[in-house]
Amino acid sequence: MRILLVEDERKVASFIARALREKSYAVDVAATGEQGLDLAATEPYDAILLDIRLPGVSGIEVCRQLRQGGMETPILMLTARGLVEQRVEGLNAGADDYLTKPFALAELEARVQALIRRGFGKTAATLRCADLELDRHRRRAKRGESGVPLTSREFALLEFLMLRSPDPVTRSEIVEHVWDCHFDSETNLVEVYINRLRQKIDQDHSPKLIRTVRGLGYSLRSEE
Repeated sequence: MRILLVEDERKVASFIARALREKSYAVDVAATGEQGLDLAATEPYDAILLDIRLPGVSGIEVCRQLRQGGMETPILMLTARGLVEQRVEGLNAGADDYLTKPFALAELEARVQALIRRGFGKTAATLRCADLELDRHRRRAKRGESGVPLTSREFALLEFLMLRSPDPVTRSEIVEHVWDCHFDSETNLVEVYINRLRQKIDQDHSPKLIRTVRGLGYSLRSEE
């Protein structure tokens, strides 16, 4: 899952981004409305967290421009406590929800999860390939009748492969979507996680679904 956070207060942005990354979200951070608009136009996100009070282009205007451009990604507005008129303006601009500062991390995480579930109406909540099934809502996987236990990162990797199936994905795309820009791309962690998934998904099953595409990356598909 990939999230765009648009927040100009550096300490607040760092605090939120770190908390979400610990939950295995990949997080991109923009410090201005202009940067947020640029990132939203070039990267696919599962949710956008948008502070209302930004230098330059305000969060409300960012939200309005995204909606006018046809973007349907769920948006959570971050607002100052007590500014009811700003919350109303943000919702009227197209935001899906708002959260007042200061907030508890548990509430932020719950709001983000709810937003992403809401966005499943645009993409399938349950992904399938052959007899492999991934329930994105309940975060469960099974192959045939057998449940497949996955860590948060393994789940994120399998979800990305299934969303792009049967097309191949490059190693750099996996790094960008499953981890984030702070990931050390020189390590072999992608290969380690691909091997872990193969052991859990393919080892005792046929056909083999996770395939290496020589010179490119990996794909998940049932046919040769």
